[in-house]
Amino acid sequence: MAAANPWDPATAPNAAGVLLGHFITSELVTEEMLNISKKSTSCFVNFSRLQQITDIQAEIYQKNLEIELLSLEKDAADVVHPSFLAQKCHSLQSMNNHLEAVLKEKRSLRQRLLKPMCQGNLPIEAVYHRYMVHLLELAVTFIERLEDHLETIRNIPHLDADLKKMSTALAKMDILVTETEELAENILKWREQQKEVSSYIPKILAEKNSLHKHDVIVPPLPLTSKVNVQTINAK
Repeated sequence: MAAANPWDPATAPNAAGVLLGHFITSELVTEEMLNISKKSTSCFVNFSRLQQITDIQAEIYQKNLEIELLSLEKDAADVVHPSFLAQKCHSLQSMNNHLEAVLKEKRSLRQRLLKPMCQGNLPIEAVYHRYMVHLLELAVTFIERLEDHLETIRNIPHLDADLKKMSTALAKMDILVTETEELAENILKWREQQKEVSSYIPKILAEKNSLHKHDVIVPPLPLTSKVNVQTINAK
């Protein structure tokens, strides 16, 4: 280690340096401790960390937006997806063609509708035959249940009165149930009383028989005494 220049103000010893040198020589302070105290954390490090946190938060927000967009796309796939749109466009085009054909044949259709539909046949394309079969089944089922539906519709204005009657009937039924339960309890009590009475009857009969056995019975006079009295008087 080079000797310090006493004429150089940068290397000239001062009181603090002398004191630290004395501490080092006395081993109260080590050079490692002095080196650690010299290290200072720059404030720009915190700014860089804050910038990193901000960037990460922005990235998380961007990812959340992408996830929301994907979920919306999934929910609206039947409306936005090209394949679904193509199917819908094809269906609309076929419906449009059918309506155009109807409009072209409007006069003939009107004349046909004005004629009675007795033993008349409407031409239906083969593609729609299976739908017509299903439609006829639904029509037959509806006609079979038409009376029930009409009866239900007729009974709609009387629903409140029917509900009131039903509630009254339920209340009466509850009263009858409680009365029936009370009657059943009374019958059971009466049966128990009859059993007790029937159990006492043999004892009473036995007591009566014992009393009859102890009574003195006087036999009646024989008829011969009366006969003898009559004969004496006759004499």
